[in-house]
Amino acid sequence: MAEELQGKWYVVYTTTNFEKKVKTSLEKAIKNRGLQEVIRKVEVPEEEKVEVKDGKKKVTTVKKFPGYVFINIDCTEEMWQDIWYLIRNTNGVRGFVSAKPTEPLEMTEADMIAMGFEAAVATEVDYGVGDLVRVISGPFADSECRVEEMNDEKQQVRVSVSMFGRETPIYLDFTQVIKI
Repeated sequence: MAEELQGKWYVVYTTTNFEKKVKTSLEKAIKNRGLQEVIRKVEVPEEEKVEVKDGKKKVTTVKKFPGYVFINIDCTEEMWQDIWYLIRNTNGVRGFVSAKPTEPLEMTEADMIAMGFEAAVATEVDYGVGDLVRVISGPFADSECRVEEMNDEKQQVRVSVSMFGRETPIYLDFTQVIKI
């Protein structure tokens, strides 16, 4: 990732749902003109979203920043006009996200966004803390319990089950419980 950050990150906004087409068109134009050393990377940051409903996982890919394409550029002032023209006249590009197209993102923003390009997984479930759920797999299958805590990072839920006459907290995978 450090090599990609030698240039500066610029953001362009695109026609809705044209982000991937813009990326493909730009990459083709960059290759055809031999500008790989100048325009180093074109990114449409995405993340996988896991939705758990009725105990079944459904994975979809969603754009982190719909309507935006991030471009890493390392060029001289003399080249900038040609680079700007190439990007601005790509089908689907509506403009640069800055008052002046020559202004890149601030370094702290660029670092943050560059880290965001790595795959992330977001999970959505149809239950939350305090909801009554049923365990559908494992040794506590068919037990009804209340959600006490949710850990999105580990994709686990903490519930209390009645064991030996007292409530005992256990951790289960998001897919092991369903909302009642």
